[in-house]
Amino acid sequence: MQGFAGKVAVVTGAGSGIGQALAIELARSGASVAISDVNAEGLAVTEERIKAIGAPVKSDRLDVTEREAFELYADAVKAHFGKVNQIYNNAGIAFTGAVEISSYKDIERVMDVDFWGVVNGTKAFLPHLIESGDGHVVNVSSLFGIFAVPGQAAYNAAKFAVRGFTESLRQEMVSGKRPVKVTTVHPGGIKTAIARNATAAEGIDPEAFARVFDKKLASTSPERAAVIILDAVRKNKARVLVGADAKALDILVRLTGSGYQRLFASVIGKIMPGIH
Repeated sequence: MQGFAGKVAVVTGAGSGIGQALAIELARSGASVAISDVNAEGLAVTEERIKAIGAPVKSDRLDVTEREAFELYADAVKAHFGKVNQIYNNAGIAFTGAVEISSYKDIERVMDVDFWGVVNGTKAFLPHLIESGDGHVVNVSSLFGIFAVPGQAAYNAAKFAVRGFTESLRQEMVSGKRPVKVTTVHPGGIKTAIARNATAAEGIDPEAFARVFDKKLASTSPERAAVIILDAVRKNKARVLVGADAKALDILVRLTGSGYQRLFASVIGKIMPGIH
Protein backbone atom coordinates (compact mmCIF):
# COMPACT_ATOMS: atom_id res chain seq x y z
CA MET A 1 0.00 0.00 0.00
CA GLN A 2 1.66 3.20 -1.19
CA GLY A 3 1.38 6.54 0.56
CA PHE A 4 2.09 5.48 4.15
CA ALA A 5 5.88 5.20 4.26
CA GLY A 6 7.34 7.52 6.87
CA LYS A 7 3.93 8.36 8.37
CA VAL A 8 3.08 8.01 12.06
CA ALA A 9 -0.34 6.42 12.49
CA VAL A 10 -2.36 5.95 15.68
CA VAL A 11 -4.90 3.12 15.90
CA THR A 12 -7.33 2.66 18.80
CA GLY A 13 -9.01 -0.67 19.42
CA ALA A 14 -5.93 -2.34 17.94
CA GLY A 15 -6.14 -5.49 20.04
CA SER A 16 -8.40 -7.33 17.61
CA GLY A 17 -10.57 -7.10 14.51
CA ILE A 18 -10.35 -4.16 12.16
CA GLY A 19 -8.05 -2.23 14.48
CA GLN A 20 -5.50 -5.02 14.60
CA ALA A 21 -5.68 -5.52 10.83
CA LEU A 22 -5.28 -1.78 10.22
CA ALA A 23 -2.23 -1.55 12.48
CA ILE A 24 -0.53 -4.52 10.80
CA GLU A 25 -1.31 -3.29 7.28
CA LEU A 26 -0.02 0.18 8.14
CA ALA A 27 3.19 -1.37 9.47
CA ARG A 28 3.58 -3.41 6.30
CA SER A 29 3.11 -0.21 4.33
CA GLY A 30 6.03 1.53 6.01
CA ALA A 31 4.26 3.49 8.74
CA SER A 32 5.31 3.82 12.37
CA VAL A 33 2.35 2.74 14.48
CA ALA A 34 1.01 3.71 17.90
CA ILE A 35 -1.51 1.10 19.03
CA SER A 36 -3.88 1.07 21.98
CA ASP A 37 -6.70 -1.01 23.45
CA VAL A 38 -8.25 -1.91 26.80
CA ASN A 39 -7.52 -5.56 25.94
CA ALA A 40 -3.90 -5.93 26.98
CA GLU A 41 -3.58 -9.52 25.76
CA GLY A 42 -4.85 -8.77 22.27
CA LEU A 43 -2.73 -5.63 22.14
CA ALA A 44 0.39 -7.66 22.95
CA VAL A 45 -0.36 -9.96 20.01
CA THR A 46 -0.68 -6.99 17.66
CA GLU A 47 2.54 -5.51 18.98
CA GLU A 48 4.48 -8.74 18.39
CA ARG A 49 3.15 -9.03 14.84
CA ILE A 50 4.21 -5.47 14.08
CA LYS A 51 7.63 -6.04 15.59
CA ALA A 52 8.01 -9.13 13.39
CA ILE A 53 7.44 -6.90 10.38
CA GLY A 54 10.19 -4.63 11.62
CA ALA A 55 8.11 -1.48 11.93
CA PRO A 56 8.44 0.97 14.84
CA VAL A 57 5.58 0.50 17.31
CA LYS A 58 4.42 2.10 20.56
CA SER A 59 1.88 0.04 22.48
CA ASP A 60 -0.25 1.37 25.36
CA ARG A 61 -3.34 0.28 27.22
CA LEU A 62 -5.93 3.04 26.79
CA ASP A 63 -9.57 3.50 27.68
CA VAL A 64 -10.91 5.88 25.03
CA THR A 65 -13.61 7.15 27.40
CA GLU A 66 -10.98 8.66 29.73
CA ARG A 67 -10.51 12.09 28.18
CA GLU A 68 -7.58 13.32 30.25
CA ALA A 69 -5.72 10.04 29.71
CA PHE A 70 -6.36 10.33 25.97
CA GLU A 71 -4.91 13.85 25.89
CA LEU A 72 -1.81 12.72 27.79
CA TYR A 73 -1.52 9.76 25.43
CA ALA A 74 -1.61 12.03 22.38
CA ASP A 75 1.22 14.14 23.78
CA ALA A 76 3.20 10.98 24.61
CA VAL A 77 2.84 9.63 21.08
CA LYS A 78 3.99 12.97 19.65
CA ALA A 79 6.97 13.01 22.01
CA HIS A 80 7.87 9.41 21.14
CA PHE A 81 7.73 9.68 17.35
CA GLY A 82 8.28 13.41 16.91
CA LYS A 83 5.11 13.83 14.89
CA VAL A 84 1.66 12.34 14.28
CA ASN A 85 0.12 12.13 10.81
CA GLN A 86 -2.94 9.92 11.19
CA ILE A 87 -5.47 8.87 13.83
CA TYR A 88 -7.76 5.87 13.28
CA ASN A 89 -10.53 6.14 15.87
CA ASN A 90 -11.67 2.54 15.67
CA ALA A 91 -12.38 1.37 19.24
CA GLY A 92 -15.98 0.38 19.77
CA ILE A 93 -18.44 -1.89 21.58
CA ALA A 94 -21.84 -3.34 20.72
CA PHE A 95 -25.07 -3.64 22.69
CA THR A 96 -28.45 -5.14 21.86
CA GLY A 97 -31.70 -4.06 23.44
CA ALA A 98 -34.92 -2.26 22.64
CA VAL A 99 -35.24 1.26 24.02
CA GLU A 100 -38.11 0.17 26.24
CA ILE A 101 -36.00 -2.31 28.19
CA SER A 102 -32.51 -0.77 27.91
CA SER A 103 -31.19 1.04 30.96
CA TYR A 104 -29.83 4.56 30.80
CA LYS A 105 -26.42 3.21 31.81
CA ASP A 106 -26.40 0.72 28.93
CA ILE A 107 -27.09 3.47 26.41
CA GLU A 108 -24.60 5.84 28.03
CA ARG A 109 -21.86 3.21 27.93
CA VAL A 110 -22.27 2.71 24.19
CA MET A 111 -22.25 6.46 23.59
CA ASP A 112 -19.20 6.91 25.84
CA VAL A 113 -17.10 4.40 23.90
CA ASP A 114 -18.47 4.58 20.37
CA PHE A 115 -19.12 8.32 20.11
CA TRP A 116 -17.21 10.13 22.83
CA GLY A 117 -14.21 7.88 22.29
CA VAL A 118 -14.09 9.16 18.71
CA VAL A 119 -14.52 12.77 19.86
CA ASN A 120 -11.79 12.36 22.46
CA GLY A 121 -9.37 10.88 19.95
CA THR A 122 -10.10 13.49 17.33
CA LYS A 123 -9.77 16.43 19.72
CA ALA A 124 -6.66 15.08 21.46
CA PHE A 125 -4.75 14.47 18.25
CA LEU A 126 -6.05 17.24 16.00
CA PRO A 127 -3.44 19.85 17.08
CA HIS A 128 -0.66 17.36 16.33
CA LEU A 129 -2.18 16.45 12.96
CA ILE A 130 -2.40 20.12 12.00
CA GLU A 131 1.18 20.67 13.15
CA SER A 132 2.38 17.77 10.97
CA GLY A 133 1.18 19.60 7.86
CA ASP A 134 -0.07 16.27 6.49
CA GLY A 135 -2.78 15.01 8.84
CA HIS A 136 -5.66 12.60 8.42
CA VAL A 137 -8.53 11.75 10.77
CA VAL A 138 -10.19 8.39 10.09
CA ASN A 139 -13.29 7.75 12.19
CA VAL A 140 -15.02 4.39 12.11
CA SER A 141 -18.81 4.65 12.03
CA SER A 142 -20.77 1.64 10.77
CA LEU A 143 -23.33 0.51 8.26
CA PHE A 144 -25.58 1.21 11.26
CA GLY A 145 -24.56 4.84 10.87
CA ILE A 146 -26.45 4.83 7.56
CA PHE A 147 -29.64 3.02 8.57
CA ALA A 148 -31.26 1.95 11.82
CA VAL A 149 -32.64 -1.39 12.95
CA PRO A 150 -34.72 -2.59 15.91
CA GLY A 151 -32.74 -3.43 19.02
CA GLN A 152 -29.77 -1.26 18.08
CA ALA A 153 -30.95 2.20 19.10
CA ALA A 154 -27.91 2.89 21.29
CA TYR A 155 -25.43 1.65 18.70
CA ASN A 156 -27.30 3.41 15.89
CA ALA A 157 -27.31 6.66 17.87
CA ALA A 158 -23.55 6.48 18.46
CA LYS A 159 -22.66 5.56 14.90
CA PHE A 160 -24.99 8.16 13.34
CA ALA A 161 -23.35 10.68 15.67
CA VAL A 162 -19.87 9.63 14.52
CA ARG A 163 -20.98 10.13 10.94
CA GLY A 164 -22.33 13.64 11.56
CA PHE A 165 -19.36 14.67 13.67
CA THR A 166 -16.85 13.44 11.10
CA GLU A 167 -18.60 14.87 8.05
CA SER A 168 -18.79 18.25 9.77
CA LEU A 169 -15.11 18.03 10.72
CA ARG A 170 -14.11 17.35 7.12
CA GLN A 171 -15.91 20.49 5.97
CA GLU A 172 -14.31 22.54 8.76
CA MET A 173 -10.84 21.38 7.72
CA VAL A 174 -11.56 22.33 4.10
CA SER A 175 -13.13 25.73 4.85
CA GLY A 176 -10.46 26.53 7.42
CA LYS A 177 -7.69 25.47 5.03
CA ARG A 178 -6.26 23.12 7.64
CA PRO A 179 -3.75 20.50 6.41
CA VAL A 180 -5.91 17.64 7.67
CA LYS A 181 -7.97 15.23 5.58
CA VAL A 182 -10.96 13.42 7.05
CA THR A 183 -12.59 10.09 6.21
CA THR A 184 -15.68 8.36 7.62
CA VAL A 185 -15.68 4.55 7.52
CA HIS A 186 -18.88 2.50 7.31
CA PRO A 187 -18.08 -1.21 7.70
CA GLY A 188 -20.75 -3.78 6.95
CA GLY A 189 -20.63 -7.25 8.51
CA ILE A 190 -16.98 -7.86 9.41
CA LYS A 191 -15.72 -11.18 10.77
CA THR A 192 -14.64 -9.86 14.17
CA ALA A 193 -15.48 -10.64 17.79
CA ILE A 194 -17.59 -7.51 18.31
CA ALA A 195 -20.87 -9.44 18.37
CA ARG A 196 -19.44 -12.16 20.62
CA ASN A 197 -18.18 -9.48 23.03
CA ALA A 198 -21.43 -7.52 22.96
CA THR A 199 -23.69 -7.02 25.95
CA ALA A 200 -27.48 -7.06 25.90
CA ALA A 201 -30.46 -5.81 27.85
CA GLU A 202 -32.00 -8.08 30.46
CA GLY A 203 -33.93 -10.95 28.89
CA ILE A 204 -31.96 -10.99 25.65
CA ASP A 205 -29.42 -13.71 24.90
CA PRO A 206 -26.30 -11.97 23.52
CA GLU A 207 -24.92 -15.31 22.33
CA ALA A 208 -27.96 -15.81 20.11
CA PHE A 209 -27.34 -12.42 18.49
CA ALA A 210 -23.67 -13.30 18.05
CA ARG A 211 -24.55 -16.57 16.32
CA VAL A 212 -26.86 -14.79 13.89
CA PHE A 213 -24.26 -12.11 13.19
CA ASP A 214 -21.41 -14.56 12.64
CA LYS A 215 -23.47 -16.94 10.49
CA LYS A 216 -25.64 -14.59 8.44
CA LEU A 217 -24.20 -11.07 8.57
CA ALA A 218 -20.39 -11.20 8.82
CA SER A 219 -19.00 -11.53 5.31
CA THR A 220 -15.78 -9.47 5.07
CA SER A 221 -12.49 -10.33 6.77
CA PRO A 222 -10.76 -7.70 8.93
CA GLU A 223 -7.73 -7.93 6.65
CA ARG A 224 -9.81 -7.13 3.57
CA ALA A 225 -11.52 -4.31 5.48
CA ALA A 226 -8.14 -2.81 6.36
CA VAL A 227 -7.01 -2.81 2.73
CA ILE A 228 -10.25 -1.12 1.63
CA ILE A 229 -9.99 1.51 4.36
CA LEU A 230 -6.35 2.35 3.69
CA ASP A 231 -6.98 2.59 -0.04
CA ALA A 232 -9.74 5.12 0.70
CA VAL A 233 -7.44 7.07 3.03
CA ARG A 234 -4.71 7.14 0.38
CA LYS A 235 -7.25 8.51 -2.12
CA ASN A 236 -8.65 11.00 0.43
CA LYS A 237 -12.20 9.72 0.14
CA ALA A 238 -14.77 11.42 2.33
CA ARG A 239 -16.61 8.17 2.94
CA VAL A 240 -15.83 4.50 2.48
CA LEU A 241 -18.30 1.61 2.50
CA VAL A 242 -16.63 -1.66 3.54
CA GLY A 243 -18.13 -4.82 2.08
CA ALA A 244 -20.66 -5.70 -0.60
CA ASP A 245 -23.41 -5.68 2.02
CA ALA A 246 -22.59 -2.10 2.99
CA LYS A 247 -22.74 -0.98 -0.63
CA ALA A 248 -26.00 -2.80 -1.35
CA LEU A 249 -27.80 -1.60 1.76
CA ASP A 250 -26.59 1.97 1.24
CA ILE A 251 -28.24 1.86 -2.19
CA LEU A 252 -31.43 0.45 -0.64
CA VAL A 253 -31.65 3.33 1.82
CA ARG A 254 -31.00 5.88 -0.93
CA LEU A 255 -33.76 4.38 -3.09
CA THR A 256 -36.40 3.88 -0.42
CA GLY A 257 -35.79 6.79 1.94
CA SER A 258 -37.60 6.03 5.18
CA GLY A 259 -39.32 3.09 3.46
CA TYR A 260 -36.50 0.76 4.47
CA GLN A 261 -37.74 0.93 8.07
CA ARG A 262 -40.88 -1.10 7.33
CA LEU A 263 -38.79 -3.80 5.68
CA PHE A 264 -36.18 -4.00 8.44
CA ALA A 265 -38.78 -4.01 11.22
CA SER A 266 -40.21 -7.17 9.70
CA VAL A 267 -36.96 -8.88 8.74
CA ILE A 268 -35.13 -8.25 12.01
CA GLY A 269 -38.17 -9.44 13.92
CA LYS A 270 -38.01 -12.79 12.11
CA ILE A 271 -34.23 -13.18 12.48
CA MET A 272 -34.15 -12.09 16.13
CA PRO A 273 -37.65 -12.62 17.59
CA GLY A 274 -36.49 -11.41 21.02
CA ILE A 275 -35.92 -7.92 19.61
CA HIS A 276 -38.98 -5.68 19.61
